[in-house]
Amino acid sequence: MAIDTTPTSTPAPAAGQQAAPRLSARDRLVLFVLCAAQFMVALDFSVLNVALPVLGADLGMSTSALQWAVTAFALPSGGFLLLFGRMGDLYGRRRLFLAGLALFGAASLLATLAWDPASFLAGRALQGLGAAAIVPTGMSLLTTTFPEGPARDRALGISGTLLSLGFTVGMVAGGVLTDLLGWRSTMGLLALFVLIVLPLAPRLLPESRTPERPRLDVPGAVTVTGGLLSLIYALTTAAEHGFGRADVLVTLAAGLLLLAAFVAVESRSAAPLVSLPMLRRRTVAWGNLGGLVTFSMMSTVVFVLTLYLQEVLHLSAFETGLVFGVQGVLSVVAGSLAPRVIGRFGARRTLVGALAGQGAIGLSLLALGEGGWSVVLATAAVSLASMCHLGAIISYGLTVTSGVPDEEQGLATGLVTSTQQVGITVGIPLLGVLATTATDLRSGVHTVLVLDAAIVLAAAVLVAVGLRVNRPAGSGAVEAEPVGAR
Repeated sequence: MAIDTTPTSTPAPAAGQQAAPRLSARDRLVLFVLCAAQFMVALDFSVLNVALPVLGADLGMSTSALQWAVTAFALPSGGFLLLFGRMGDLYGRRRLFLAGLALFGAASLLATLAWDPASFLAGRALQGLGAAAIVPTGMSLLTTTFPEGPARDRALGISGTLLSLGFTVGMVAGGVLTDLLGWRSTMGLLALFVLIVLPLAPRLLPESRTPERPRLDVPGAVTVTGGLLSLIYALTTAAEHGFGRADVLVTLAAGLLLLAAFVAVESRSAAPLVSLPMLRRRTVAWGNLGGLVTFSMMSTVVFVLTLYLQEVLHLSAFETGLVFGVQGVLSVVAGSLAPRVIGRFGARRTLVGALAGQGAIGLSLLALGEGGWSVVLATAAVSLASMCHLGAIISYGLTVTSGVPDEEQGLATGLVTSTQQVGITVGIPLLGVLATTATDLRSGVHTVLVLDAAIVLAAAVLVAVGLRVNRPAGSGAVEAEPVGAR
């Protein structure tokens, strides 16, 4: 079941070569608008992190309350992704994308001008709500604008590169902006992005929706949104305080029960929010597993490596940011190469190979010591692992959305972006806590790195078996076959 990335209207390129699609000027502008919006949201996940101590002192927020600067954004941005993705399918992806941009810009301005903790956290929550509308509708507009084949591969490659780069740039830019202009400039930067993108979007983006407009699955929307909100709250709180707190245990249990109820509701719904047959497709099920693992495990590596560089090797926040700056540059290189690799080997093989590379290179970090050479090792290893990580991001997005009809693209990309959000959220609480609670940070980091690499390598094997990557190339296009199918 190999992925055919060549458009049916043109002959396949010769072996070893990939046709470089030429985008029109309008296509480039459309891609700029959609990718700039995705980059802006990715930037928001990390740009504030290094500014939190300064922000807390300015607004009078206690150290324990600072986690809400992150959680207030993560809750709505992850919790409403599936709902907004489906609403875009039904009522217009362009319309919801523009509404999300406008809300995100207004919320960023509110956070910039915040006069107390409540106004700041309100701005962050509204930013998250806007992001939940922007991300799935933006991805849907991209996959419905660019047809399957080299054009979509290239578009998703650029989008994936900027998504990865946004996190890295945020870490560096956050420290520089906070030192030069204060923490408010980090939120002002996001408002500036909206001012650039929003005037262009209405003129360039086509409206896109399903031809039929069934009723929204309200019970499904309530259970999945409540379940995701509860799960994300539990995991982000556990990252700061551990799993022993009562509110963590209660919300974790509630989240799992609500998600179980969601599955039951969807199996009986005439117009389900999530098509369970879609989840049984090999490409959707195993592709999302690969995406979940690559996001969760790479975020864990970045987290523990940040601790190691500053606490063990005594680098400053700015020097640490430079290490991840090298990572960002190589991510750009990986983004330009990934479509060619996918065109040569297929998205499934690229996903498996990228996961295997990410895990294997991560193991090299076990050689970290306390000498200056460890900075070089850390920079090289995390940069190369991130190149593999970016290849996994792009190939899993292609794997999940290939073969899905346009009327279900919002649903498919909603699953993709939900996987991203959950992956970013779960890695640090589940593994990062082993480093932060260890008596010796160095040994704790090494323990996390071993487990991290083992999980990624195991996922590579599972995805390879699940997607049957051993089938010969050229055996056909992606089929929407059930997981249990031969």
